[in-house]
Amino acid sequence: MTTPIASRAVKLVQGAALLALSALLFSLMGVGIREVSSSVNNESVVFFRNLIGVLLFLPLILFRGIRPLKTQCLKSHLWRTTYGLAAMYCFFYAIAHLPLADAMLFTYSAPVFTPLIAWWWLKEPLTKRMLLTTSVGLIGVLLVAKPSAALLDSQVLIGVAASILAAFAFVSIREMSDTEPAFRIVFYFSLFSALISALPLTWSWQPLQPHDLGLLLIIGLLATTSQIIMSKAYSLAPPGLIGPFAYLAIVFAGIIAWLRWGEAPDLTSLLGASLIFTASLLAIPRRRA
Repeated sequence: MTTPIASRAVKLVQGAALLALSALLFSLMGVGIREVSSSVNNESVVFFRNLIGVLLFLPLILFRGIRPLKTQCLKSHLWRTTYGLAAMYCFFYAIAHLPLADAMLFTYSAPVFTPLIAWWWLKEPLTKRMLLTTSVGLIGVLLVAKPSAALLDSQVLIGVAASILAAFAFVSIREMSDTEPAFRIVFYFSLFSALISALPLTWSWQPLQPHDLGLLLIIGLLATTSQIIMSKAYSLAPPGLIGPFAYLAIVFAGIIAWLRWGEAPDLTSLLGASLIFTASLLAIPRRRA
């Protein structure tokens, strides 16, 4: 018998902290993708990101066998892969073809849609507090990102698609979290994604330089690690409650851009960052004494 969602032991603080760490790793991955996309096509970036994810699981399989990876939720893993891989293609394309701030804005606005999807899919409660925090967080993202005229381009639809698909992926992780540990969710996502993303390489393969291979390795390591941490975070708390912490990726990306390219944040960005942090804190309900 399935345990009712309302009676689940939710560890909000741990889940929020892990999601913030995942956001940091995702922002580092985004910077890496921006760097490598100048010489490597999107199909190759997606494939190698997933291939490296699979290879990282080889030590586990060699030492512990396939027993820890056995699952009764193959269909759920396939759905999670469908949403996640489609979001990945859109996300990587947006990073390569839109200003970085715009691409990050679209990708990390997924928490705006997550509470609504979790309410519709998992029947999790949708409160006015959740709607308020996600709205405040989105305003903060807009202030930090300061979207350019690229938002008016037709490519904006790809960024929006990445956001919505990512929200579906987050909620699908929550659906499996009662029976599937984080490492198993990430393994099947990486495996299925690698197999599917290998198909476009039959017509888009290109030779890679050692520098490009090094960047792709780093991107894969960051992506897989952040996926495991994110999966664990959403297994500890409902997406609607901790989702705003994903906004921190915008703040982290801004800091990295300042350190890497000397892009100092202005007053608008600082105000947006404060709103993001406020939304993240408000997402954690206070316990009554």
